Amino acid sequence: MRFKALAVCCAAVAAVAALTGCASQESYSPPEATPVVSSPAIAEDGVLRVGVNGQAAPLAGANSSGNLVGFDVDLAAALADELGLKVEVTDVGTDGASALSDGTVDVVLGVEQDSMESDVWESDPYLQTAVALFSQDPNAAVPTDESSPTIAVQTSSTSSWMAENEFGSDALVRVNGLSEAFEALSSGQADYAASDAVRGMYVVSSGSTGASASIIALMQQPSGYCAAILDSNAQLKQAVADALSNLVDGGMVDVLDRKWLGSDWDLSSVPLTAGATSQTGEEESAEDAVAEGSEEASSETAGNNAVTPEEAAAA
Repeated sequence: MRFKALAVCCAAVAAVAALTGCASQESYSPPEATPVVSSPAIAEDGVLRVGVNGQAAPLAGANSSGNLVGFDVDLAAALADELGLKVEVTDVGTDGASALSDGTVDVVLGVEQDSMESDVWESDPYLQTAVALFSQDPNAAVPTDESSPTIAVQTSSTSSWMAENEFGSDALVRVNGLSEAFEALSSGQADYAASDAVRGMYVVSSGSTGASASIIALMQQPSGYCAAILDSNAQLKQAVADALSNLVDGGMVDVLDRKWLGSDWDLSSVPLTAGATSQTGEEESAEDAVAEGSEEASSETAGNNAVTPEEAAAA
């Protein structure tokens, strides 16, 4: 009986060894994806060239190694994968329209809704945003002009213009950068901080300013960040629209929300300030009133704000 058991055991070991040997000789290679689009819809077969603004963390920015990272960089990779393509990401700054028209890239991400000319198509927004008011108290009341709030704002930004327009210049605590606005909130110099919702939440979730803040109101109706493609490129427009829809419905965009903003992201139920519904014709004036690129991370702060996936996971 003992010898029989030993023989069975030896046979089992031999079988495992045989299987292990087979496994070590044959590696698994996933099947190559079939590209959804090809030339001339994209300039280079097999590659989706995506433009981002590398000074707009957390959408895109340079990490300490000089590599582009951010929400849009991750989204570009997911978008290319959905289309069966490899991805090439390029920093095109704030002039995405020129990068599209001169053929530098096929797609631009991080485009503010309704900001492009008529020859550029914009997708449905994949990430909501708006000018928001942040407070350290998540249950803080929505401020009114009569409540005489103090609001920390980045000088010469859209948020600064909107806060002054609704609450008056005396309400503003003016600082040089977005991080400084949240430091003023954290130190008690201001009751609120005004910022683009996405960029403000990124600063808060990074913990770099010491502020533990929540969005308590929006100063405008939510809009969003979109993908942009030349309007004449009908095939790529349809392919990107379908791919983005799949990424939203499939939960990939929710994963990126949590990774880069620290939480699920939905601005649809956030209260509006009294002035938020009376700005129909004023937002174009606001764009003219502030310098191009204001409220975006500067070249100095982009590297500090942008983080690698490993750093984001540890936060």
